[in-house]
Amino acid sequence: MATDNTHTIAVLPGDGIGPEIMDAALHVLGAVSKKHGMTLKYLHADVGGAAYDRHGTALPEETLKACEAADAILLGAVGGPKWDSLPDDQKVERTSLLRLRKHFDLFANFRPAVVYPQLASASPLKPSIVGSGFDILIVRELSSDAYFGKRTLGDEEASDMMTYRKHEAERVAKVAFEAARKRKKKVTCVDKANVLASSILFRRYVTEVSRQYPDITLEFMYVDNASMQLIKNPHNFDVIVTTNMFGDILSDEAAMLTGSIGLLASASLNGKSFGMYEPAHGSAPRMAGKGIANPVAQIMSAAMMFTYSFSRPDIHASIERAVMAALGECRTKDVMEPGKREVSTQEMGKAIARHV
Repeated sequence: MATDNTHTIAVLPGDGIGPEIMDAALHVLGAVSKKHGMTLKYLHADVGGAAYDRHGTALPEETLKACEAADAILLGAVGGPKWDSLPDDQKVERTSLLRLRKHFDLFANFRPAVVYPQLASASPLKPSIVGSGFDILIVRELSSDAYFGKRTLGDEEASDMMTYRKHEAERVAKVAFEAARKRKKKVTCVDKANVLASSILFRRYVTEVSRQYPDITLEFMYVDNASMQLIKNPHNFDVIVTTNMFGDILSDEAAMLTGSIGLLASASLNGKSFGMYEPAHGSAPRMAGKGIANPVAQIMSAAMMFTYSFSRPDIHASIERAVMAALGECRTKDVMEPGKREVSTQEMGKAIARHV
């Protein structure tokens, strides 16, 4: 288990571009461990479609045991068209990602959407909207809602129950308010309380928790309006706290506002500093093996691991500085612009490692 300078990480590359971006991230972690005199031990294991092909299940018991023995999980990506036709109870995403989240009680998902000044021109938004960049943190409840509610699937009718409980809303709200205290001290609760009972309850307990944080400004916004305001005025947001389904959608929208979903990291956390760190994008099977995938999201996911699981925000910050420095010199294809040198996935990883 972890000491101040020794950490064990379960490394789950997964499918599609997962192994490529994971290799780039491990290269950067090698530079980090050398610079800081830190020992990082890796437990490599299969997950997702690759695990299904080799073991007949998307989350083998040996993979789960490796995760239990680790101080954090570093995940690549899972799934792809190859496995889409599997029976419902064997779906790769449901039987790997959702099972990992449930098993480790990973109830809070942090998804930062950051436009770095170096990449402001890559955003699809007008320069007048982007300005010099923006920094939004979406805190998504991750263990309930329709993804974990009672479901039925028949030939002519299907249903998914959106369920929330008091403690689920309270604990993710506390995480969001604590995060806001370290930022601009503003939380926006995004829901659909004008229509959905689950959103009424979610809003009620976010409001109750807010009374413990008088220094934080709380505002409310319906999800349809929030999706518009993210495009119209992203600078108006600091921390967004929202439900599982709405967070899933809004975080991908926010990611694309940065110019490429290949830039955005995420952390899924429980209440004990244990987390699963993964890029916000999917497995992108059409890009696999071509060396064109952007590894920044995977690398920044690893950076978040140092803050939230290893209590080393200084290392997180140093990796982020290295990413910005490397982006000033070179780019992968998705964020390429005139005057920059286009590089492969592995070359981008090496460029970032040089700046650590």
